Amino acid sequence: MKIAVLGTGTVGQALAGRLSELGHDVVTGTRDPQATLARTEPDGMGTLPYAAWATEHPQVTLATFADAVVGADVVVNATGGSAAVPALQAAGAEALAGKVVLDISNPLDFSQGFPPTLFVKDTDSLGEQIQREFPQARVVKSLNTLTAELMVRPASLGAESSVFLSGDDQDAKAVVAELLESFGHTDVIDLGDISTARGTEMLLPVWLRLMGALGTGMFNFKIVR
Repeated sequence: MKIAVLGTGTVGQALAGRLSELGHDVVTGTRDPQATLARTEPDGMGTLPYAAWATEHPQVTLATFADAVVGADVVVNATGGSAAVPALQAAGAEALAGKVVLDISNPLDFSQGFPPTLFVKDTDSLGEQIQREFPQARVVKSLNTLTAELMVRPASLGAESSVFLSGDDQDAKAVVAELLESFGHTDVIDLGDISTARGTEMLLPVWLRLMGALGTGMFNFKIVR
């Protein structure tokens, strides 16, 4: 498939690299490609600048958000939560119409420091906000409950674990489930419609406390039944 990955940070790099490795035609999207390539310092999360990553992944191209989604079969939103809707708006509602949009973002609010709070919860979710903003897109929430390395290489954990799907379109969820299985996920749980993204997004406060207690992000949830 042709896949557009919006976002060039840790998550975007992990997804783009793995998808390309699996044989997909991958384009990464950013607001300003020249500015992205000009950065020479790691970002706030310690991620190497995109230009350094790109030299190791020459088969992955870089474009504006709008250009990246042209002709894409799947659009992956790998931007930060507060940047998600603006990035997708820059891609264009018309361009997203009918496309599978895999949303990995979380509504994290760092305005009061760490750990962050959620800027939407309980009665709504970022996944739902994206679906409402782009009603003709087929939004699927997934992969937002684990660290980037485990999103794309779950076997590196050395144990079985679970990953979740939320979305209104069954065919779109089937496309995403196939991608997840190609990454190595063996327990893909369909939670239901896009409103169930409230549950997985609200797992983030638990995930963050676990990361603090364990001293690593290399863990995941396993639903035992």
